Amino acid sequence: MNQIRFELNFEQEIFRLHKELINRTYQPEASIAFIVNKPVKREIFAASFRDRVVHHLLFNYLNPIFERQLIFDCYSCRTGKGTSQGIQRMVRFMRACSDNYTRSCYVLKLDIKSYFISINKQILYDNITQLLAKEYNRPGANKEPLNFDRQLVDYLLRVIIFNQPAKTCKIKGSMDDWEGLPHDKSLFHTSPDCGLPIGNLTSQLFGNFYMSGFDHWMKRTMGFKYYGRYVDDFVVFHPDKELLVRSVSLMREYLSETLGLTIHPRKMYLQHYTKGLSFLGAIIKPGRVYAGKRIVGNLRSGVQTKNQKIDLVLDKSEQIMQTIELVNSYLGLIKSYRSYRIRKKVVCAIHPTILSEVVITKRYSLLKRRRRQRVVGS
Repeated sequence: MNQIRFELNFEQEIFRLHKELINRTYQPEASIAFIVNKPVKREIFAASFRDRVVHHLLFNYLNPIFERQLIFDCYSCRTGKGTSQGIQRMVRFMRACSDNYTRSCYVLKLDIKSYFISINKQILYDNITQLLAKEYNRPGANKEPLNFDRQLVDYLLRVIIFNQPAKTCKIKGSMDDWEGLPHDKSLFHTSPDCGLPIGNLTSQLFGNFYMSGFDHWMKRTMGFKYYGRYVDDFVVFHPDKELLVRSVSLMREYLSETLGLTIHPRKMYLQHYTKGLSFLGAIIKPGRVYAGKRIVGNLRSGVQTKNQKIDLVLDKSEQIMQTIELVNSYLGLIKSYRSYRIRKKVVCAIHPTILSEVVITKRYSLLKRRRRQRVVGS
């Protein structure tokens, strides 16, 4: 509805927004706050549509600059990266560090506690403006797409970073939905100088950049060649277990003093590589990758829900197509893993009414709607 209202009067709305940006009178509207319970309970702030337009404007300015700052092994929300690239890189790290699985090495996986809620706004703003100052003076900087408008970018940074959506938001549902969510995972309970809303495009962009200094420190100062990060989850492979153990305290000190972040005390994993690594929905072991338990569980749960509904609806055609789309989305994800038995088991568990209308192809990796044969009259 938010988008429809904007687009019904698109010309008027877009010129009004343009005028506000030029006159520096733009202010974010109220976000819609709600709780999602899967895969984990989390607080989401959905910005208004006009604010999302501004988020994309700022993203288009900053992303090319941030891309030059980020290390190669930062995988979240980047073109050509993502979860698949992150998993592939971990497979490569494991093989390289262990010399093709012939020598001993260890894997350390760490996580930042309440990452987006813990991001210090002033530190974030200062780090970005320092980078932009260098960028603005870089030869050829003015040749960037959109012509680098330093004043506008700085204005939008201050407006978006220091915005406090929890003070003006509209609650979808009720505050009872927040029961059980720890205070350190909610903008309603964080200090005014900390916290970015989960749900904004700019938050994803800032989340990548905020730890970029730590990434370079890990690579250059600490000398960890086999290091990668996805948002606030980061992994290191190294032959020396004791070195990894000693390094944790140094990482903790750097993150606390430089960025105000804390390593989650209950999410530290240090094992021999043969024990495997759970990362980005996959379980990575020497020479093979399996689908993670959460992905498989969600697939089975989705199929079970569709099976229960098929006998209750009159329009079975729509329900069949929804089931095909659901299952294919998961099969497309896990077919690159060692998952033949799981794919076969899940597909065979689909309701017979639905299975009778589909064709199973490519070793249980794709479902297609069965074509109905035309009856030719005499």
